[in-house]
Amino acid sequence: MNSASLCHRPSWKITALKWKSKNKSMNMLNIRCNARVNGEDDYHSTLKALQSRGRFPRKSLGQHYMLNSEINEFLVKEAQVNDGDVVLEIGPGTGSLTNVLVNAGALVFAIEKDPHMAALVSERFRDNGKVKVVQDDFTRCHIKSQIESFSASVREGSDPGRLAKVISNLPFNITTEVLKILLPMGEVFSHVVLLLQEETALRLVDAAIVAFQLKRVQEYPPIVSPERFFSMVNSAFNGKRKMLRQSLQHLHASHDIQLALKTLGLPETSRPEELKLDDFVGLYNLLENPKFVG
Repeated sequence: MNSASLCHRPSWKITALKWKSKNKSMNMLNIRCNARVNGEDDYHSTLKALQSRGRFPRKSLGQHYMLNSEINEFLVKEAQVNDGDVVLEIGPGTGSLTNVLVNAGALVFAIEKDPHMAALVSERFRDNGKVKVVQDDFTRCHIKSQIESFSASVREGSDPGRLAKVISNLPFNITTEVLKILLPMGEVFSHVVLLLQEETALRLVDAAIVAFQLKRVQEYPPIVSPERFFSMVNSAFNGKRKMLRQSLQHLHASHDIQLALKTLGLPETSRPEELKLDDFVGLYNLLENPKFVG
């Protein structure tokens, strides 16, 4: 059992789609910022504008920008974007996907770590009124409060229960960390649709589009703290070749972990991929019970 199959049952529905392309327009680039809203981003003019500004994809930031409007539109469709939806975009680059989101009626909150690209996207959509660009590191920012504040400001108090969505051509070097942050946030986001890509700049690619439909906190398994539960599961799979009594020993004493596994009818030498979801829930609840441990 892997970490994806563990988590999708109680907390989200996951759909993975493989997109293969031999079309040159699928190449990953940093992009122009002078493309007009409602128009498609063009591969050659984007490359020309990029070079004229002396900007190139930065491998250290995992930059790879999608210019294929067909794929961007597919991402938007997969997330079921409706007019007035608040959408978080991580790493907008030059705004190619942002453009498609705006045309679909979305209100976009974009977080871009690269200050140069953040400035370009801000300039591109400065007169639009539907896009807010924040120059920040997503893995370090307080996204929940920022999205709630943005939603309240653009919706003017209407639809308070309407959840935001996440659609992003995700920088590959932060994929794991981003998923750890987003997937427990069912009280903020209803859908997470990501284009995951490990190649950068001017190469033909195979891209995986992964869609998660998050569940509300009240739909989670019976656990005291979803955050601590996800933290335990993440720790377990960070050392998936290790036995749980080793990979979780920074959270609980090894003898408590072994006793909990034995209580659940599981081998004391269990590894994370050998447990089902209910096993993890039972293990967490036992280890969090002060009457059981110590």
